[in-house]
Parts: sequence; structure tokens; C-alpha cells
Amino acid sequence: MAFSDTCSRPEGSSTGSAAADGARAYLIGGNWKSNGTVASLEKLIAEFNAAGPIPANAEVVVGAPFIHIPIALQSLRKDVEIAAQNCSLTGTGAYTGEITASQLKDMGVTWVILGHSERREGFGMAGEDSELVAKKTKLALAEGLKVMLCIGEKKEEREAGTTMDVCAEQLKAATAVLSEEDWANVSIAYEPVWAIGTGLTATPEMAQETHANIRQWMADNVSAAVAAAVRIQYGGSMKGANAAGLMSQTDIDGGLIGGASLTKGFFDVVNGVPSA
Repeated sequence: MAFSDTCSRPEGSSTGSAAADGARAYLIGGNWKSNGTVASLEKLIAEFNAAGPIPANAEVVVGAPFIHIPIALQSLRKDVEIAAQNCSLTGTGAYTGEITASQLKDMGVTWVILGHSERREGFGMAGEDSELVAKKTKLALAEGLKVMLCIGEKKEEREAGTTMDVCAEQLKAATAVLSEEDWANVSIAYEPVWAIGTGLTATPEMAQETHANIRQWMADNVSAAVAAAVRIQYGGSMKGANAAGLMSQTDIDGGLIGGASLTKGFFDVVNGVPSA
């Protein structure tokens, strides 16, 4: 029994129609990063719980700091899933400070965010390369977690015209270790690094072009079936004001939201999901 099975979370509610058979449901992820206190989280959860119904053709997940995961599992509405923002490369054992995929699963966490640009870059420590991210992804999937796999280019790479070279390199490491079946539990979160936390956002047309190129790369390098089914989220400063325009694009299947997920405005993004 997972820890979450002992918790009495409030019921959620939905509106509209579910995604049609064979259609991709939207995936709206929130990434709280290393933010919040017990008091601020309790306030945010109360706001989310009172935010009204979630579109039936969307899946909503929030990535909490490790220390706040139990609070979210105990009190956040049932129709918002809980993600971790990282997991270790190991199983349980003598790995001081690490938290394993199996431990997250045991708590009742269902998703993990891997390969985020901040972790690839590092912050006062070595960053994670694509091979390491791929190994973590494989391990997390083997333990029963679903993965938001983050990829994306820096500003200078976008200006040099190498966006897809960068994204392909990051995806190639994952395709080397994942089976076609594994991709059913992976979403690709495309994050133009230059747009994260800067207020800059790719236009819907710019974002669509890259998403379409990513989907084509998946068709060419994994399979057409996986490419058609995999969800590709946009992670570059999506917020309530631009969510509907971005998600109206053919190959944008949701978002991975940073700062805007720390406010009740996160549900403005959720409510920007197009009707089924």
C-alpha cells in the first residue's frame, strides 16, 4: 500500500468531454522548483482545491519539492497528480542524500520530471548530461513512474539555427535505452532555455515549428506510432495569457509551467486547454 492510499484527499471535478479515442489528452504540468513553505503551500493547495473543474481532456500534474510531497499527497485534490522534480540513478542503499524512484512510487507519486535545463546546466555543481538523464528515465519507468523528459536549446543555439541539433542529441540518448513500449509513459517537455523565467516566449508558430520537428524526429528515429501518440509539452514561460494560443497548435499537447504554477493563475493555464 502506498502512503497516498492512506490519505483522504478532496474530490476534484471535471468539465467537457474526454479526449476522443486515439487523440492525445493534454498534459499540464506545474513545476514548483525549490519554492514554498508549509504555510504558502497550504494556501496554494486551498486555492487549487477551490479552482473549479478541470477539462476532461486534460491531465494535470504538479511537481513538488521532495519535502512537500507528503503535504500534497494528503491535501491536494485527487484529480491533480503529484510529481517529483528528480530521482536518483540508483536503487535503495548506501547513497546518502538520494531519493529513489521506488521510494517515490511507494509514497504514491506517479510522475517525475527529468532532464530539466536547470539540472542539465547545474547550479554550483556539475550538470547532468543526456546519457545520465536517459539512464534515470529508464530506471524511473522500470519502477512504475511516468516521466516528463525535458529537452531544449539555449538562446545562442536558437540564434545559430541549431535548435533541432540540440534537441535531437538530447532525445538520441533516451531512444538508445528506451523501448517503444516505454514511450507510452513518457512525455517530452520542450523548454527553450532562453524563455524559462525570462518572460520571453516563443510565438505559437515558433513553438509549433519546433514541436512538429520533434514529432518528425521521433517518427524517423523511433516509430510513426510513438510519434503520433507521444505528448509534447511546451515549457517556455507559458501562462494564462498565452496558454490557449499555444495549445491551439497541432503539436503542442500542454505545458510544463514554472512560476505561474505557484499561483492560483495556474488554473488559467488549465482552463486554456482547447475543448475536445
